[in-house]
Amino acid sequence: MIKITRFDKSEFWINPHQIEFIEATPDTVISLNSGRKVIVKENVDSILKEIIKYRNRLNFNKKQE
Repeated sequence: MIKITRFDKSEFWINPHQIEFIEATPDTVISLNSGRKVIVKENVDSILKEIIKYRNRLNFNKKQE
């Protein structure tokens, strides 16, 4: 899971595997597989970096098994 911030400064965790796509419109909009859309403060590049870190952690854990 990665931490995301809404514009009202509330934070929540999102499963990156549920992200269908991310747009900069200019606000960042995350569209989920469920059809739900979330507007967040983070830019697309920072979200992508967090997704990469998350997936690297998953791969590291698999190697440890």
